[in-house]
Amino acid sequence: MTTEHVLDTHLHLWDLTVSAYAWLPPDGPLHSTFTAERARAELDAAGVAEAVLVQAEDSEADTAHMLAQADRHDWIVGVVGWVRLDDPDTAARQLDRWQRHPAFRGVRHLVHDDPRDDFLRLPAVRRSLAMLARRGLPLDVPDAWPRHLADVAELADALPDLRIVVDHLGKPPADRDAFAAWRQTLEAVAARPNVVAKVSGLQTPGSPLTGETARPAVEAAFELFGPDRLMYGGDWPMTLGHGGYGHAWRVLSTLVGELSGAERARVLAGTGRAVYGLPERAR
Repeated sequence: MTTEHVLDTHLHLWDLTVSAYAWLPPDGPLHSTFTAERARAELDAAGVAEAVLVQAEDSEADTAHMLAQADRHDWIVGVVGWVRLDDPDTAARQLDRWQRHPAFRGVRHLVHDDPRDDFLRLPAVRRSLAMLARRGLPLDVPDAWPRHLADVAELADALPDLRIVVDHLGKPPADRDAFAAWRQTLEAVAARPNVVAKVSGLQTPGSPLTGETARPAVEAAFELFGPDRLMYGGDWPMTLGHGGYGHAWRVLSTLVGELSGAERARVLAGTGRAVYGLPERAR
């Protein structure tokens, strides 16, 4: 529990009656409907006040569902949805639709599930991303390591007015040699001032999420980005197989708690508000 005002910048909701979410495993804790009410109970237990919902599928149905939830629940202060980035004309029409909703705050595409290794370099995608920059909308990039993280640095140079959000610190690997390569690549990404990152989603398959396992990646993020370009994300319900929301919150908040008070405030709320253009206090 915390007495600080906390904004979770990375929360998922999905409804199996809305879409199949093809990436979901056919069994296990994630193959379920995750409602706003279930999420609110998790946030309440951790003392987290507000959240930004992030897309879980490259579909209009998923984005429309999240925006409908934002209409019903005032603790949902933002939505990062999906548009068809590889078709700029379609992307423009979708953005015109989504931006009529005040909760729509950013765009994400599941690049880690896309078969195109060069997705972020495609000319059509670049035209769509230039459109995001003109509209003041950030791009979230999920699970960028190993296929897409290096491209983030080049993208940041090509479109300096585009704010780029590296979700989950790019997904640092557990293997020591791979971790060193990830850190070197993240250092190049962090050198670009228009890139920020989320301290979120650090669970690794087959490895427990603990302060010991998360510390190397979090400390690298503190060093490379600094608190002004980092934001907290709970990544629920993806944490269910790794101890759940409360456990992930305790691990990450303990590490963030080693910062000064002003630095903690940036990671736990301030950076997210600035990046997603949220009011100083929405509640």
